[in-house]
Amino acid sequence: MAVSLLALAASAPASFAQDVKEISFINCGDELTAGYADYFKEWEAENPGFKVVPEVVGWGQCQDKVTTLAAAGTPVALAYVGSRTLKQFALNDLIVPVPMTDEEKAGYYNYVPDTVTFDGTQWGVPVAFSTKAFYWNKDVFKAAGLDPEVPPKTWEEEIAFAKQIEDNTDFDGFGVVAKTFDNTMHQFLHWVYTNDGQVIDADGNIVLDSPQNLEALTALKDISAYSEEGPTAYEQNEVRAIWLDGTLGMIHASPNAANLATEAGMNWGVAALPLGPSAKGPGTLLITDSLAVFKGSGVEEQATSLAKYLTSGERQWAAEMAQGLTPLRPLEPQTAELLAEKPYWAPFLDGIEFGGPEPLLTDYVGLQNVMIEMVQSVVTGAAEPAAALTTAAGELEQYK
Repeated sequence: MAVSLLALAASAPASFAQDVKEISFINCGDELTAGYADYFKEWEAENPGFKVVPEVVGWGQCQDKVTTLAAAGTPVALAYVGSRTLKQFALNDLIVPVPMTDEEKAGYYNYVPDTVTFDGTQWGVPVAFSTKAFYWNKDVFKAAGLDPEVPPKTWEEEIAFAKQIEDNTDFDGFGVVAKTFDNTMHQFLHWVYTNDGQVIDADGNIVLDSPQNLEALTALKDISAYSEEGPTAYEQNEVRAIWLDGTLGMIHASPNAANLATEAGMNWGVAALPLGPSAKGPGTLLITDSLAVFKGSGVEEQATSLAKYLTSGERQWAAEMAQGLTPLRPLEPQTAELLAEKPYWAPFLDGIEFGGPEPLLTDYVGLQNVMIEMVQSVVTGAAEPAAALTTAAGELEQYK
């Protein structure tokens, strides 16, 4: 009897382990998202028999690892991905839909659900949101003879201010992002979405070669004459570093630039992105990352439940505030309190109304490369805006 009991005791942990199903989760970044460790425990208490097993993977390797595992037939159950990848994952039958109710959609800021939607279906749960605004160095403005308290409201003024800074000081006017890096496309889309432009329309047509986008690319070309030297060598964080160093007048950047400028002791201001001639109102690029539920893990239903749990209400808000991200939802009283405490947040929220998402195409890398080549050809003078747009629009047809 003693031997039998001993054998039973020895086998118990293994049996118990077999009864608990793991939900593997890849979290991109340098550390687990703030609050997630506690939220995992709370969710597990409400869902006995399941255990969340997180893995933190650096930004440089995260997307590749998620994709490789899925393509190999050994998918992670839940993963943090750029929403731009969802269409490609879905068309390759690697993820499952995560439909939203009308009530769920209504809880987000305008257009946020669109960043994870194609063919009328949602393919991920938004988990991180980024919008951009216009920053200026007030001391540089003053040195150039500009009113340091008055930012440009239009592209025409933005270009004129950049020229005045270049002509009257030893500083550069505007930070142009044109390195072979994804945010070169993102920065161009700031101009597109402040002029009522699009890359792909609701019917799936490539509309890059439009009058609105020609105005946008022409404005980018014009302001490049007053940028830092050699903009094809700089991605957005490098341009931001030049601005923080005090030698650049104006940039487009995320909310985190406000924290960095304050830490640097800079005399700075932030406002809505200047508007193009065809704009209907304040705009910005709306970038989201999402939690995607991968097909074939055997725990798709529970992974979906976990994704919605992590991103609901105050849990999501707490994670956003810890990371300095734009809120996905206009929660009250949290939003009012945020604006009262940090008024500089206003332009990042105001631009959402007429903003636009990253284009969802079947090959995000292909899209990105076409857009980068287009921007680089124009800012270096290798191509005129009209010809560059026509070429890029033709090349994007293969990726729609």
